[in-house]
Amino acid sequence: MVRRPSIIINRLDAERLQRLIDSATEKDLMVAQLLEEELARGEVLDPQDIPNDVVSMNSQVRFTDLTRGSQMVRTLVYPHSIGVVEDGISVMAPIGAALIGLRVGDVIEWPLPESVKPAPTLSLSPPASTF
Repeated sequence: MVRRPSIIINRLDAERLQRLIDSATEKDLMVAQLLEEELARGEVLDPQDIPNDVVSMNSQVRFTDLTRGSQMVRTLVYPHSIGVVEDGISVMAPIGAALIGLRVGDVIEWPLPESVKPAPTLSLSPPASTF
């Protein structure tokens, strides 16, 4: 069974992400569908109401792929910023889409394309100051 914790999404991010989803190319279709599911199930709040430990767009995130045992620090960005932000991970990449709306301490199981199975289990790590 896939574990997906509750998520909180910044209203401005939700609007921009919906535009990305609506204009997704065929190669991004799987991620776009998963991201749309996340938007549908997430609690959407105004930007000023988002807690400090919630992953929003342009957040720097420390997370661990529990399946592979690797820890990473990445900044969640829109696809057009991927070449500009040194440690960027696109929200339209499978793992990038998994991160949106999570909080420190959350663990999520997330599907990946068939070519890179098994699905990772991601865990967000403190400190919250890395967000």
